[in-house]
Amino acid sequence: MDKFGKSQPVTRTEDVRFLTGQGRYVDDVVPAGALVGYVVRSPMAHGVIKTLDVREARDVPGVHAVITAQDLLDAGVDLNLSGDGVGNIDGTKGASPLRPVLATDRVRYVGEALAFVVAESLSIARDAGELIEIDIDDLPAHVALATGGELLHAEAPENLAFDYGVGDKTATEAALAAAAHVITVDVPDNRIIVNSLEPRGCYAQMDAGRLHVCLNGQGVWGPKGDIASALGLGSDDLRVTTPDVGGGFGMKGFTYPEMILVAHVARTLDRTVHWMSDRSEAMLSDNAGRDLTTKATMGFDSDHRLVAYMVETTANMGAYNSGFAQFIQTDLFAKVLPGTYDVQTIWMHTQGVFTNTTPVDAYRGAGRPEAIFILERAMDFAARELGVDPWDLRRINFIRPDQFPYTSATGVTYDVGEFAKVLDRAANEADLAGFAARKAASEAQGKIRGQGLCYYIESILGDPKETTTVIFADGGAEIHVGTQSNGQGHETVFPQFLSDHTGIPLDKIRFVQGDSDLIKRGGGTGGSRSVTVQNTATLATVDKMVEAFSAFLADEYGVDAAEVEFDDEQFRIPGSNLAPTMLDVADLAAEKDRSDLLKHTATITLQARSFPNGAHVAEVEIDPETGVLVVDRYTVVDDFGNLINPMLAEGQVHGGVAQGLGQAITERVVYDTEGQLLSASMMDYAMPRADTMPWVRFHSEPTPSKYNPMGMKGCGEAGTVGALAAVTNAVQDAVWDRGLRDMEMPFTPHRVWEMLNKG
Repeated sequence: MDKFGKSQPVTRTEDVRFLTGQGRYVDDVVPAGALVGYVVRSPMAHGVIKTLDVREARDVPGVHAVITAQDLLDAGVDLNLSGDGVGNIDGTKGASPLRPVLATDRVRYVGEALAFVVAESLSIARDAGELIEIDIDDLPAHVALATGGELLHAEAPENLAFDYGVGDKTATEAALAAAAHVITVDVPDNRIIVNSLEPRGCYAQMDAGRLHVCLNGQGVWGPKGDIASALGLGSDDLRVTTPDVGGGFGMKGFTYPEMILVAHVARTLDRTVHWMSDRSEAMLSDNAGRDLTTKATMGFDSDHRLVAYMVETTANMGAYNSGFAQFIQTDLFAKVLPGTYDVQTIWMHTQGVFTNTTPVDAYRGAGRPEAIFILERAMDFAARELGVDPWDLRRINFIRPDQFPYTSATGVTYDVGEFAKVLDRAANEADLAGFAARKAASEAQGKIRGQGLCYYIESILGDPKETTTVIFADGGAEIHVGTQSNGQGHETVFPQFLSDHTGIPLDKIRFVQGDSDLIKRGGGTGGSRSVTVQNTATLATVDKMVEAFSAFLADEYGVDAAEVEFDDEQFRIPGSNLAPTMLDVADLAAEKDRSDLLKHTATITLQARSFPNGAHVAEVEIDPETGVLVVDRYTVVDDFGNLINPMLAEGQVHGGVAQGLGQAITERVVYDTEGQLLSASMMDYAMPRADTMPWVRFHSEPTPSKYNPMGMKGCGEAGTVGALAAVTNAVQDAVWDRGLRDMEMPFTPHRVWEMLNKG
């Protein structure tokens, strides 16, 4: 086999332990004798807390603590977990009301934390929680995706969280007025619950006078800063670790109230305290995703070239700002607003609203799936209204290869792109020419078939800075990384990448992540950042190692350091037949007491982000008698730049498509008018199943990025970014001739049947 770094499909080393039950998750590593925490949550969506009497609960045998907001305040804990606000059109900042760790005077969504009970067992804690006297004066709930209604926060009149704009409104309106063709379409984007395989959980304990918090998140440094700030701790007083994590998808990227509560009680009692969410609790309290509605308007000239694009969006923030919530449907959305199309006249206007629902934050893609879904729905809808082939309309408007580097209307510079080439490959791989025959075959069986295309582009997000440390010890090496695996295969990719560039055998490399004591800073996982930033940092670390080891060997053998060569496996010393490996040199350095040569660290900052892009082609078949929709074929051609491991990239695409199909076909969060969550169990919330997923045909058509030395582009979220519009456009294609124009996910059998019968 060639080197892994030359795009070899190497299987994941961690899968053996995961698939044989040897994973070590939060619940697996909790120290024996830990107390158990239970969160008492609001049964009402909106109301004033009149009574919260915990005295009887505190008297229950086996209960060690019952904590309210007042107890936290008395202990000097900072209650506020609110996220930051974006800039408004008028120059002010988006509203940032208090988001308390525990509710103070008012509750604002069903599931909001009211009190924290800590006991010898979960059953004791639950029973004690039932004894807490709660009296809440009901207030009207505001659940409509609109401003107005019962006020949630004094800081947000009309419940307006922010009023954001980017582009040139006047120029866009003028261009639309002068356009030969103007097409408008409404695009709703349904709320989802993330439902990671492993729910959120954590434990905390005092260890030699320091607080240790173990949590299943997407990085240790954000929570460390937030917990230390809330409890008034110095950085050296707190250690945060993360073991194996069973899925994050953006939802686990933020600090939640339970982390603060567990840490506070563990420090107060000097006992280990453990909390783990159950599934219904997760549905009530985890940050949700998506939940917006948009009116998109496109203007075309007589040659069907896009001359103006306007979007007007209302986005649900839920009851409070979460970490990045206001930035997702504004700044992150805007990064890919014009997609792959050459249009410089754009206006984007987004209003965020507070509602009596669970807070909304990042979900796989975080703003880019929302933006591309709207754009590709509008492009497809426009093509059909104009009587133009949807594939051709995209080709007409693509940014050409000779236009790169290309600065979009929202100020983002794309480095490279060959969109037409990728689309041509997609047409071939999806057998576009054979679609008519497949459609006829479906009709012969009484079914209707549609084909949908989405051409997406996304911007890699997250911290552009990252660090890799390599430590030589015990005849091998450790690689310390600042990212955090949530199941993506980091344990395979990063050691193998180091092995390829150093010759250190893979079985001699130990992978270390998720420990704020061992790794002083890192960006965690999110925004498809990991492979580009971490491997670039590893390359920089290897360069340092080669330079230091070359100088050491030169001194040892009396040669010029510039003449010592390294070929990714061995050093070559002039005038000698010696060819020591990295481990050989490390062993020699240890013999010579050169401890300075046994640890090497490099921190890099990417000056620009890469832009994965590609085409998703979905074919759906619908039974009009039952409304049952089947995604019969699904083809993806992606430009991820140079692939490190094609097998892992394909797996990421499969997972991303599954989550996109889930939102498109089965998943939908439903609140009633009183703010009660009606889809709070797996009986009421439909996750994608095996029969939802077709086999996803994945193909790579790379154009290497110029923004990192390996020419890489991220791949973790691309599957979701492309799936929503591909499936929805396929449904639109299937029912267009029936006069149906309003497409709203998810396309469950009942909703499809109802749509067809109304049509």
